[in-house]
Amino acid sequence: MASWDYARLTDFYTRLGASRILMLEALFPFVYMVCFAVIAGGAFALMTQTMRSPSAKTSPRNRHPEAPEPGDEVLYVDLSRERLEYLYEQAS
Repeated sequence: MASWDYARLTDFYTRLGASRILMLEALFPFVYMVCFAVIAGGAFALMTQTMRSPSAKTSPRNRHPEAPEPGDEVLYVDLSRERLEYLYEQAS
């Protein structure tokens, strides 16, 4: 069975019915355009959501329960370059 011969092809069309084939040929562009519109609409929606400013869609953040209140003193480690060089010179 290398390829379809003419007799088999015409037999297929007659069994399926010419009216059904014409209906499928008329329906295909409609289905194609609906799928195209869905994909294009989704791409446009994604593009517009991406291009909106981030400040417009951010909600106010909740404070972490363990975050210090403004004005509280916090203990921290200074790891600046100068401080590390000073500590290294002290150790040697």
